Amino acid sequence: MTVSTPPGDATDQASSELLDLCREAMREEANAMTTYAAAMGQEFLDALRIMQDASDPVVVAGIGKSGHIARKIAATFLSIGRPAVFLHAAEASHGDLGLVGRNSAVLLLSNSGETAELSDLISYCEAHDVPMVAITRSRESTLGRRAQVTLAYGAVKEVCPNGLAPTTSTTLMLAIGDALAVGLTSLLGTTAADFRRYHPGGKLGARLLRARDLMHHGDMLPLVKPDTPMQEVVITMSSKGFGVALVMDNGEVVGIITDGDMRRNINRLWRAQAGDIILGKPMAISPDMLAGDALATMSSQRITCLVVEDERGRLQGLLRLHDCVRAGVAG
Repeated sequence: MTVSTPPGDATDQASSELLDLCREAMREEANAMTTYAAAMGQEFLDALRIMQDASDPVVVAGIGKSGHIARKIAATFLSIGRPAVFLHAAEASHGDLGLVGRNSAVLLLSNSGETAELSDLISYCEAHDVPMVAITRSRESTLGRRAQVTLAYGAVKEVCPNGLAPTTSTTLMLAIGDALAVGLTSLLGTTAADFRRYHPGGKLGARLLRARDLMHHGDMLPLVKPDTPMQEVVITMSSKGFGVALVMDNGEVVGIITDGDMRRNINRLWRAQAGDIILGKPMAISPDMLAGDALATMSSQRITCLVVEDERGRLQGLLRLHDCVRAGVAG
């Protein structure tokens, strides 16, 4: 008696096998990176020094899938402050060799190391004593032998089921490029402030904003004196549009008045002065505090703004919760 497999079970088995295939691909690529990492040596340090010492931009070149990886590596170098430019290997022979400065370093990517389109670029570098760093499979390839430093990852199995599409090799190239960027970050001394300068927009920039970058200052601030009548305080608050007033005495912030303070004192509001309403010196932060930390402080204290003061207690500005949120800061 023949028992047929229900269609649903066959579909589940096929899905499971497909997932296993994809998981194995990731494991193979991870193993290739681990193997290369263990073999890294002096040549990697030599490559870093060549790119550190170049006073002109680093030129990162490749074609095909290697070209896509080269473009990403160049972009990563730029983000850490190492000037770099991508050069399409095929365009090098048609005028783009002008991108290579006399004091550049050239990083060339080719799995086989025999890519014909790289030949003119290699010859140009040799003729003008421009140092080359190669990322390739074999030190014995044409590219591997002619580069000053070769980062060879050896023969790897492409995880494509047909063993043809660049997969493991391009993953290795990308990882090697990232490792070079990490090394250059250390050598160049790139700081978080530098990183923000290169990434002023988006989430990366927002994470590195500081209180001084978002605070209001100068004539924008709603300042009053302790003896200012509350009628005038209300006018100041309305004209500045912050919903608060900072009470100043002898150049120091001695209190803050909010909409809530006025509601709580409504019975005596029009007979009072600013000094009668305040509850004491408000919480203050440094201009260098990360805006994310300031936002977290405001959220935990259930307040909507913070006074910003320097180390001597002098007023620098006013930071509002809304300004942090609008800038995309996460607490």
